[in-house]
Amino acid sequence: MLGSTLWLTLATLLGLVAGFAREWLLVAAWGVGSRSDAFIVALFLPEALRMAFAAGLLSAAALPLFQQRDAEQREAWLCSLLPRTVLVGLVLALLMSVGAPLWVAVVGPGLSGEAAATARESLMLLAWSAPGILLHALLCVPLQAQSRFVLAGLGSLTFNLPPVLYLLAWGADSSAAGLAMACLVGSLCMPLLLLRSTWSLGWRPWKLGRGSGAGRELLARMAPLFGSNLASHGLALLERMVASLLGEGAVTWLNLARKLINLPLVALMSLNQVMLGLMSGRQGEERLALLRRGLACTTLLSLPAVVGLIGGAAVLVALLMPSQAHDSALVELVAWFAVPLLFSAWNALFARYAYAGGDTVLPLRCELSGSLLNACLLGVLPFYLGLPGISLAACAGVTLTGLLLLRRQGLWSILAWRSQASVALLAMALAAYLLPLGSGHLAQLFSSAAAALILMLLLAAKLKPWRE
Repeated sequence: MLGSTLWLTLATLLGLVAGFAREWLLVAAWGVGSRSDAFIVALFLPEALRMAFAAGLLSAAALPLFQQRDAEQREAWLCSLLPRTVLVGLVLALLMSVGAPLWVAVVGPGLSGEAAATARESLMLLAWSAPGILLHALLCVPLQAQSRFVLAGLGSLTFNLPPVLYLLAWGADSSAAGLAMACLVGSLCMPLLLLRSTWSLGWRPWKLGRGSGAGRELLARMAPLFGSNLASHGLALLERMVASLLGEGAVTWLNLARKLINLPLVALMSLNQVMLGLMSGRQGEERLALLRRGLACTTLLSLPAVVGLIGGAAVLVALLMPSQAHDSALVELVAWFAVPLLFSAWNALFARYAYAGGDTVLPLRCELSGSLLNACLLGVLPFYLGLPGISLAACAGVTLTGLLLLRRQGLWSILAWRSQASVALLAMALAAYLLPLGSGHLAQLFSSAAAALILMLLLAAKLKPWRE
């Protein structure tokens, strides 16, 4: 488990670094203003689609179905679903492209007229990345079934590399249309990267499999997962809508903060993919034992990163974006958004425990309850507390979702979540009050890194997630 997680983490890390580099280069080239806000608004729907499938929207439903078939049935299953997946991607692309004026009005209601026009033109191009994104997600399933996680995990890097190279080459002379085309190229490269492996599994473009009922079976499993992802991305949409009403540049600040806090936590996405593959082949106590180890791993990987982010938010912003270091908005956002990350990671693990048993409905119900609370608070807190109110609303929703997942799966008294949560809250509070008091950026950076490392060593000695 730890070995597979490590290699997948390295692959995912490259993709997330490229994603953050794309946002950083965008701000460096265009500044924080209406132009960058417009492109981020246009990218929201394609990026949400890509992140949903990268987080397992399709693989969580398809992996158990794929594994329960023999070799011949798997080949027929894959060959029957590939053309349907491409068709669905083309339909989604057409809906996003034709409906670009409506989508831009919904995602960025606070954009100026010129910025809204730029966003519409960009979305009309970005929409056509949908087929490549969906095809890549389907081609990852047979690789994950064979525990070949690394190649599948390179999708984010493949998508982000062309826009990064474009921004590096053109800089301030880059255009929204050119950047959108670069993202489109990245989406087409994603499935191309996997074609050789898919060919070795028996797929041929001229063969149409007869996987009877495969599409309906997959859709039935995906429906609850789609509802869950729709809820989470609906909240992300609501966050951007609220941010667009808080003033020019707020959408860019929000997007940068989200990208920055995800960089040190890439192992969690990798761990969840590995855990789903392992738990799908287990039953009863074996699956529960894997869940306990997964919970310990999640705490070990995420809590030190949260402490480091809270303590070092100011110096991270100053080092990565010196021109913005005088503005505390991004610093506050990074620190506050770090708070719910551990509990979000737990929720993802608890949901995959249910997915491994074939239950995709229960996690949806729990997440919808938490999302409803988050949405209600988003309508109030940001207008009194500013951008930090968005993170506080997210924290409340995540907490409710986690408690419901524990209670309804009968895990409330089985897992050692109370002790780990108490340690986490204490560590976060100490980081907020003690670490930012260091004098100078270098001292603060080293003190935050040292605190995170010491905490990781203490957690490793206590939790021992490598122990069977």
